[in-house]
Amino acid sequence: MSEPMTENPYTGLFRLDGKRALLVGAGGIGREAALALAAQGARVVCADKDPAIAKATADDVGGEVLELDITDVDAVNRAAAELGTVDVLVLTAAMNVRKRILDYTPEEFDRVVSLNLKATFTVLQAFGQRMVERGSGSIVVFSSVRAQVVEPGQSVYAATKAGAIQLVKTAAAEFGEAGVRVNAIAPGVVETPLTHQIKSHPDWYQAYATKGALGRWSKPSELAGAVVFLASDAASYVTGSTVMVDGGWTAVDGRFTPPT
Repeated sequence: MSEPMTENPYTGLFRLDGKRALLVGAGGIGREAALALAAQGARVVCADKDPAIAKATADDVGGEVLELDITDVDAVNRAAAELGTVDVLVLTAAMNVRKRILDYTPEEFDRVVSLNLKATFTVLQAFGQRMVERGSGSIVVFSSVRAQVVEPGQSVYAATKAGAIQLVKTAAAEFGEAGVRVNAIAPGVVETPLTHQIKSHPDWYQAYATKGALGRWSKPSELAGAVVFLASDAASYVTGSTVMVDGGWTAVDGRFTPPT
């Protein structure tokens, strides 16, 4: 008599059934992340400073809506208390003021640091505390290739994105014993409304396209797979890592292809 068939343990490796995911920053890349998480069975809470953006994405995934300004520490702490169990947290919200160091104003510096770095710390602290108390959870923070490589006009943005990776590593070290994983995703150039300035300048657009190994920009949907991977049991032994989704940007040395 043949042995009974056993279920393949990898069939549901990326599934998120029964999980509640909080997506902070519901437009652009965030919308695609929400669609991907929902497709794998997660119940998604779509949070954004702009309630219209949060609602539009929530409507697309059948999720909940949360108006949330993550630069407001009290608002973040209230949200963490009121939401209760959050199994997956994805933070995409960020901003950039593209100026050279000598042209930067103190007010612009504070705006970028407040959202990209301080708010990242606030979110990690508020939601990480509850995950640690519960003994499980996965946090995914969006960084950037600018955490590693820069160009003129990227000083403060690059510094905050590098800082976000260090926060992720430290949170991973501190939360790991409780079973909470914390990782980062570092995109390259992505076709979103926020990159309109670059896309409208043909030479600039092409220079970015040819910087990476694939010779093109990415679409927001191409970041979603990394989100699902890090959120799921497929990444059960992955923490403190930065997943580069940059089309080879940080692997390629320069834009010139020499004759060989």
